[in-house]
Amino acid sequence: MTAAELPQLASVDDLRAIERVPLVDRDIALTTYELLDRAARHRHDRPCALWIPDAAAFEENVPVTYGELRDRVHRIAHALHGLGVGRADAVTLMAPNCSDLLAATLAAEAVGIAAPMNAALDVRHAAHIIRLTGSRVLVTAGPELDEALWKRLLDGAGDLGIDVLVALSPDGDRATTALETRPGLRTVRLDDLVAAGPAAPTSLPQAPPSPDDLAAFFHTGGTTGTPKVAAHTHRNQAVMAWSLALAGGGEPGRTIVAGLPLFHVNALLVTALAPMVTGATAIWPSPLGYRDPHLYSVFWRLVEHYRPRAMSAVPTVYSFLSAVPVDADISSLELPVVGAAPLPEQVGRAFARATGLELHEGYGLTEGTCATSATPIGDVRAGSVGLRLPYQKVVAADVDDATGQVRELPAGQTGELLISGPTVFAGYLRRDGDRRWTERDGSVVDGRLRTGDLGFVQEERIHLRGRQKDVIIRGGHNIDPAVVEDALLGHPAVTGAAAVGRPDRGAGEIPVAFVTLAGTGATVEELTAWAARHISEPAARPRTVTVLDAIPLTEIGKPFKPALREAAAARHFREELAACGIDDAAVRTEHEGGRLVVQLSGAAAVRAADVLHGYGVEIRTADERTDP
Repeated sequence: MTAAELPQLASVDDLRAIERVPLVDRDIALTTYELLDRAARHRHDRPCALWIPDAAAFEENVPVTYGELRDRVHRIAHALHGLGVGRADAVTLMAPNCSDLLAATLAAEAVGIAAPMNAALDVRHAAHIIRLTGSRVLVTAGPELDEALWKRLLDGAGDLGIDVLVALSPDGDRATTALETRPGLRTVRLDDLVAAGPAAPTSLPQAPPSPDDLAAFFHTGGTTGTPKVAAHTHRNQAVMAWSLALAGGGEPGRTIVAGLPLFHVNALLVTALAPMVTGATAIWPSPLGYRDPHLYSVFWRLVEHYRPRAMSAVPTVYSFLSAVPVDADISSLELPVVGAAPLPEQVGRAFARATGLELHEGYGLTEGTCATSATPIGDVRAGSVGLRLPYQKVVAADVDDATGQVRELPAGQTGELLISGPTVFAGYLRRDGDRRWTERDGSVVDGRLRTGDLGFVQEERIHLRGRQKDVIIRGGHNIDPAVVEDALLGHPAVTGAAAVGRPDRGAGEIPVAFVTLAGTGATVEELTAWAARHISEPAARPRTVTVLDAIPLTEIGKPFKPALREAAAARHFREELAACGIDDAAVRTEHEGGRLVVQLSGAAAVRAADVLHGYGVEIRTADERTDP
């Protein structure tokens, strides 16, 4: 499908015109393999992706055309099939970004089920996910691509239950040295597996997948205590890719910066699959992408060199970029897309001041196959996370947790957002012995996905008003507060615990905890050390533990976490100001519309605001008028 054949999505009228044609009547790919195959047939020699091995040398890249990608997927699919991977079998993928990681992901979806995984997960969490998926094959970075990760997985393979460890090579540097192994574990380079198969297969080793076959398993948070695993069908992903292309996924000859890790659903759907619909080119800036600290100092020159029209990133990336002077021509960049976590107004304003560009918000969930809304170019509206995507229905509602009954609310009235349509996931993965299945178990009511987010819909645009569940979002990944709270409640002196997110310049939020104690049986230092020992994922360990006489409660006896978030933020900001010698600025924090607002007053209010610049919160000084 060419860009000219795609319907336009730039307004509410466009959205309604698109939906007048039933989705079943549209000639679109309905599996990810069909999506790639169409792209390769129509744009065989067009670059699909440019892989940059080293951000410091960003002008150097390894190009891969659509035809080359399909050929590589065919060869890897035969290799996986030779390892016993069939339609119902999962393949775990855990590596820094590289061309073969994308090809292996698509190949796994073509012959089985791809299970991308965050390389930062510890062995216990990884083992939980692998047990759920039943994967026996793990595709990862060879020692030349990420030596520490290779060594960790080599030593931990027995605990993971993996039979075969497949090593990827860096782009532009195919490794040939022998790999270490361990008893009961086969280690093999992907290149060697491919070389042992058919020389130039032109098809898959089995029948292509069907639209309702499972395509992928995505874990829902990199730092949760017991991660959930969400299942996507091929129809979910293919329809999502087409929808995202309508909203600006790319045009032939245009490029998009793809810096998120491929275990992130946004990376696969927004920057890998959506560009295939129109033949756009994705730029992958170094294996670590946006996690590469060396990328930021050259980022604007990279934009000048490759002339991307779009980029997709989380709020913390834009916060970092706001502090980098623009030292290049970035006029090609029209669509900086932000998602995965709520965009603080402060970050949006800082990025606009630094670049002259408005951030275009989107909204979505892994369970909704990535995105439910997007902001078309030139349609940024205050308070909105964009226009809902075609064929997805979104309503605000009151849901009775006991009965599952849904009461839809009038347009403009805030309630829990519910989503229905072809991109609602197949369910969470469940396992009992050898039996594996998917189950929606309350996450979908009356055919609609419960998002847990509060908001309203008006004129087809979605407006968020906070999170119904107090998930802590650190760098775009979810931390379940219960992980922190359960660990602290295991201490014999702790009688109550509540964990919340405290604003952080680098990560957006970091976890902090509040506890109540029986007597004086524990110090803050002891509790902090206890949490560190009993929370296996480092990112979920609370930065501070505060002892209270009583945790504030709601009328029905649940911890009132907005008050705790306000207290944690105020304390942190006061400490930072004091460290800078500012002791004559008063700090007051409160929530407005579900967002944290910091009010500064006193003689040094303006200076204090400068010191606190860069946090993902609204900061006001006493002379500023508040919003009505």
